[in-house]
Formats: sequence, structure tokens, C-alpha cells
Amino acid sequence: MLTFLGFAMIATFLVLIMLKKMSPIAALVLIPALFCVFAGKGAHLGDYVIDGVGKLAPTAAMLMFAIVYFGVMIDVGLFDPVVRGILRFCKADPMRVVVGTAVLAAIVSLDGDGSTTFMITVSAMYPLYKRLGLSLVVMTGVAATANGVMNTLPWGGPTARAATALKLDAADIFVPMIPALAVGLVFVFVLAYVLGVRERRRVGSLVMPGEEAGQEERSEHERQAGRESEVLVAAGSGGKAAAAGSRSAGAGAGGEAAPDADPAPAHGPGDEAPAPAPADIQGLDPHRPTLRPRLYWFNAGLTAVLLTAMIMELLPIPVLFLLGAALALTVNFPHMPDQKARIAAHADNVLNVAGMVFAAAVFTGVLSGTGMVKHMADWLVGAIPDGMGPHMALVTGLLSLPLTYFMSNDGFYFGVLPVLAEAGAAHGVGPLEIARASLAGQALHMSSPLVPAVYVLVGMARVEFGDHTRFTVKWAALTSLVVLGAGMLFGII
Repeated sequence: MLTFLGFAMIATFLVLIMLKKMSPIAALVLIPALFCVFAGKGAHLGDYVIDGVGKLAPTAAMLMFAIVYFGVMIDVGLFDPVVRGILRFCKADPMRVVVGTAVLAAIVSLDGDGSTTFMITVSAMYPLYKRLGLSLVVMTGVAATANGVMNTLPWGGPTARAATALKLDAADIFVPMIPALAVGLVFVFVLAYVLGVRERRRVGSLVMPGEEAGQEERSEHERQAGRESEVLVAAGSGGKAAAAGSRSAGAGAGGEAAPDADPAPAHGPGDEAPAPAPADIQGLDPHRPTLRPRLYWFNAGLTAVLLTAMIMELLPIPVLFLLGAALALTVNFPHMPDQKARIAAHADNVLNVAGMVFAAAVFTGVLSGTGMVKHMADWLVGAIPDGMGPHMALVTGLLSLPLTYFMSNDGFYFGVLPVLAEAGAAHGVGPLEIARASLAGQALHMSSPLVPAVYVLVGMARVEFGDHTRFTVKWAALTSLVVLGAGMLFGII
């Protein structure tokens, strides 16, 4: 009964948010509360929620102060060179923009924290997507999938959990998996290229100024269709790169409307859309009053120290970001009104993300407290045919996709993985192979509604969670299967 209710609760939640019948926060609270009553445990709902909130409170605190910290770093100009470099690479070409998103997300993911990755990636790429009329779900999907592959780093979480659960060395799990993970990352870049080419075809051909030959060869059909317009892109402080390109009405990939698209006047089929003003399309305004160029190296050093301390686990991550945010505000904005203004500027993101995390605490609290998670895991493990025993590594890899999506990493690695490892040992499959296979599902896991960082991603990108889920799940699942297949091919799993 609990097995059925668990799957039904998750399915109901996903369907309602994907169809936009409920907001994620309302669905995360009301649906588990309703199913808790169905399970006959409504009297314990309060205990389950308080337990869930207690477990996720450190995560909520970390996200709150991380948003403030990185928001301040963006305000003062720490990431402006990154934005300029990305803009130079992208050259207003949709394909390069999408590939640049994947590369940036993969690089920033080296810090091991998904929230940090998404904040930096979205801050750098969002203005470019908006002004070129690209689909924002492409940005969130590519960023989440790239981060999911990189999330397998030993300090990222899953590898350490697998090592702890099975009493293994994290290096013995991760190092042999590097070739398979590299294949997965290459696949993400190829996927980004394909999606970028599709976006290029949708919004039109974008050409940098100075490539007069290309501009002169534009077809008469394109001229008549009104698909060409001049777009000016700021390449950085004091340097602007102009690009010509067509703009769509904001339709997202696959016919979805780009979320939060700018209102634009209607144009007939033969009209040309007006080119946006240069100031509207700059990644980050090089003249904004919050810039602190004289404190650039202080801010860079503070960020490096913060990330190093996080990787070395010198203090709990929430404490590190709390201290970092307080220090960054005090040094960069010593006057109290300026500090209040910076906090107020990022209050929307803080409230949105923190609210989502605490709402998710209701969902996870009910799943765990009622025993639904355990019954679901036991049912899945028990459904494995006896003949699959010698192939338990493959079975573990395949199960890691749905299980890490429908439950937290803690639930999977500490609750399910030991059972799978024990079943594998009975058929001669070593725990190292089981542990490596369990990492395959991480590309999909990063878009799970139970991952707090994904709410940072969709919140900052102003994308509906349902739109992100509908677009991303298929590509993320395919990436996970590529990692698993490469591991099997190389004999790692």
C-alpha cells in the first residue's frame, strides 16, 4: 500500500507541476499532506514536517547566504571578466551561446556546489539568452545536465556517500570512472551543440559585424520574411561587439514560449523587428554604481578562500557562506543604507529559494516518515529477476536513474545502495563495481524536484519548474545512460 502511495504521490506532483495546475511550493506542501492522510498517518504529519524541516534547514541557510554572497560578488564586478570572455566566445551565435553555457557550467562545477554553479552560470548567460531571444529552458537544461555529470567529483557528494555507505575509498570509486564521466561530459557538449544549432535555425543566422560578405549574401527570402535585425552585444567594459541576427517572438525550444519574454510590439511578416538598445543587452552594465574595481583582488581572494575552505570542509558550508556574505557586505558596502539596498536587491531570490526548500521539507518528511521511500526501494530491489544477479552492476546503474530522481542522494546511497551491494556480492559482483554504477544517474538527479539547487537555477532563470522538467529529463536521462554505457564498454563497471 505504501509503495503504491509513494509512487502515486510523486507522479501526482510531477504531473500537476508539469501541467502548471499548481505552483511547485503549493504542490510540495499540499500533495504530501494529502497522501499522508491517505496513508492513515495524518496525525503524525506535524512530526514528519518538523523532522524534514530540521534536516533541510542547513541547506536552506546555505542557499540563502550563498545567494547573498554571490549576488554581492556579481554586483561588485567579480564575474565581469568571465562574462566578457563568454560574450567574446559566443559572438552572438546561438550555437556558441549554448555550448558556452555547458562549458561555463562544467568549469564552475569544479567547486562541488550546484547552487554556486547555477548562480554564476545564469548570471553570466541570462542577459544574452534574453536579448537574442533564445529559449531559457535550453539554458537551464544544459546547465543542470553538465553540473550533474560534474557532481560526481569526490567532494561533490554522491561519490563520498557511496564510499561511506559501502566502506570504500572514494578515490577507488572515482578515478577509474573518469573515462566514462569524460564521455558523458563530451556528450553534454555535443548535446549543447545540437541544441544550439536548433536555436540558431529557430532565431535565424547571426553574423558578427565586419563579416560583410556574409551580410551581403543574406537571401532575399530572409529579407522578405523580416528575420534579420541588427543586434548589438556588449563584449565587456568599454568594448562592444555588434551582431546582426533575427529575433523570434520568444518561442522556446520545441514550441515552448521563452519564460518571462520581454513584451514586444507585434510585427507583420514583412516588418523588421527594431534592434534593441546596447544598454539593454549587456551581460553586466560596466557603469553600474555597485562596481568596486579597487576591491577586485580582495573579492577574488575572498571567493578563492571560501571555495577552498568549502572543499577542505574546514567549517560547515552554511557557516562559511554566512561569514563570507557578512564580510563581503561589510568591506564592499561599509555604509548601512548600501548594505540594506544590496540585501533588498537579492531578497526575491532568497525568499523564493528558501521557501521552496522548506516546502520540499514537507515532501521529503512525508516520504521518509511514512516509510514510503523504504517500501518503494524494497519493491524495486525485490522486482529484480534472479537471473540478473550476475549483472547487478548494470541493474544498479539503471536503477540509479529513477531512484536518485525520486529520492534524495542520502536515501539512495545509505538506504538502497547497501542492499544492492549485498545482492551483488551474492552473485560475485564486487562493491566497487556497484558503487561506480551508482554514479550513473547523477546527470538526471540534478533536475530532481528534491534537489534544492534546481530551484536556484529555475528561479534565477525565471523558468517554470514544469517547463524545465519537461525539457530536461529526457536529455539528462540519455546522458546518464551514456555514462553507464561508457562504463560498461571500458570495463569500469
